[in-house]
Amino acid sequence: MDSIVSELEGTLVKDPDPFSYFMLVAFEASGPIRFALLLMFWPIIKLLNILGLKGVGLRLTVFIAVVGLRIDDIEYVGRAVLPKFYMDEINMDAWRIFSQYDKKVVVTRMPRQMVERFVKDHLGASHVIGSELVVNRFGFATGLIRNVGLGPECVVTLFGFERPSLGLGRSHGSNSFMSLCKEKCHPPFTTKLKLMEDNHNFKEPIPVIFHDGRLVKQPKPATALLILLYLPIGLILGIIRMIMVLVLPLCATPYVKAIYGLTIIVKGKAPPPPSSSNKGVLFVCNHRALMDPVILSRVLGRKVPAVTYSLSRVTEIFAPIPTIRLTRNRQVDADTIKKTLEKGDLTVCPEGTTCREPFLLRFSGLFAELTDQIVPVAINYKAGFFHATTARGWKGFDLFCFFMNPRTTYEVTFLDQLPKKATCLGGKTSHEVANFVQWLLGATLGFQCTNFTRKDKYRLLAGNDGFVMHTKSA
Repeated sequence: MDSIVSELEGTLVKDPDPFSYFMLVAFEASGPIRFALLLMFWPIIKLLNILGLKGVGLRLTVFIAVVGLRIDDIEYVGRAVLPKFYMDEINMDAWRIFSQYDKKVVVTRMPRQMVERFVKDHLGASHVIGSELVVNRFGFATGLIRNVGLGPECVVTLFGFERPSLGLGRSHGSNSFMSLCKEKCHPPFTTKLKLMEDNHNFKEPIPVIFHDGRLVKQPKPATALLILLYLPIGLILGIIRMIMVLVLPLCATPYVKAIYGLTIIVKGKAPPPPSSSNKGVLFVCNHRALMDPVILSRVLGRKVPAVTYSLSRVTEIFAPIPTIRLTRNRQVDADTIKKTLEKGDLTVCPEGTTCREPFLLRFSGLFAELTDQIVPVAINYKAGFFHATTARGWKGFDLFCFFMNPRTTYEVTFLDQLPKKATCLGGKTSHEVANFVQWLLGATLGFQCTNFTRKDKYRLLAGNDGFVMHTKSA
C-alpha cells in the first residue's frame, strides 16, 4: 500500500507560521482580552523563532492561547472554526500529490486537537502526528504541551519496519521525518506533479460547508492589530446603530445608510404590494445572515413579516419588522403561515439556518404546500470583520455584531414568480417545488445545492462521530 507523510505548515498549508490559528483559538474560545495579550507577545515569539528557538516560541504561544480554557472549547474551535481558514490557505499542488496515496499521515507543530478534524475530514488523512495539550482532571488546559518535536519517532512507531513511500516537506523546516521516507519531495512540487498527471485524476479536497466563529478574516498579526484598534470604534457604532434601528422607522433607512455602513445592491423586479386585486406573495429566500428579512423589507419599502425558528428575544425587540416564531411542529407552523399569508406578504427561509459558504442547504417543502404565490429571492451578504450569527454563544449578541461591522454589503436578486405549473397546484409535490426553488437560487448565486439540513449542520459542529461530509445535489 502506497503511503505518504506530509508536513502541514508550509506544505499542505501555505503559511509556515501557525500563529494566526492560535489567535483564532484565543479569540473564539476566550475573547478579545486573551486575543490582545497574545498579539502583544508576538514580537517576542517572532524573535525566538528567528533565533532558532522555535520550540520555546511554540510553547509560549500555546500557553498564552489556551491556559485555563476548557478542552471542549478548544476542540470546538478546532472542529468548527479553524478548518475554514486552513482551507483558504491550502496548497493545491501539495494536496494533489497527497491525495493520490492510500495511507496519509500529517506531521504538524501544532497541537493535534487543533488540526485533527481538518486533515481527517477534509484532506482524508488517517493519522495526525503533533504535540498534545496537557489537560488537568477538571478538563481545563494547563497551557503545557508534550511530544513536541517527536515527528520522526512517531513515524517509526506508526510505520514499523515499513518506510513511507513519499515525504512532503520544506527544504528548510522541522521535518526530520523526511529521512525516513523512500522518496522526498520539496516545494514547489512541479516535477512530481508532472510525473503524476498522466496517470492520475486529481480531485478536490472535501469543501468546508459549515463553520462557526465571529471573525471573518484570518487574524494574522497586521489584521489582528487592525481588529483590536477598530473594536472601540465598532462598539460605539454598534450602540448608535441599534438605537437608530429602535427609534427610526424603516422608511428612514435610505437617509441614514451612511451611518449604518450598509450597501444594498438590488437586481430583478420586485412584485407590487398586496391589494384587493393582488393577494400577498411568499418571498422564499436563502439564508445568509441574521438581517436577511429586514434587508428584504428595506428593499421592498414596506414591513414584510418573517417567520423565525431560533431568534433571540433581544433581536426580536430590536427587529424593525414583525417576526413570527415557529414551533417546528409541522401542522401548527402550517396554520400560522397560512393565517399570515391571508393578511399579505410573508418572508420565509426554508433552509432553517444560515450557511456562510457558497452552498445551499436542503429546503423544507412546507412553504410549497401553503401557497402558489411564490417569489424566489436570492440573497448574498459580505461582512467586514464580524459574523452576525454563530451556533454557540449568546444569541442576543448577534445583532450587535452585525452593526459593529464598518461596512456590510447585501445583494438582493428578485426572480420571477413561479408559474402555476411549477407549484403544488400544478401537480408538483412539495419536495419537487422546494428542490426547484433551491436550484433556481443556487444557479442565480453560483452556489452549490446540497442535501444537508439544519440538523446536519449542528451535528457536524457538535462533532458527532460518523458524520460524513458530502455535497450531493438536491
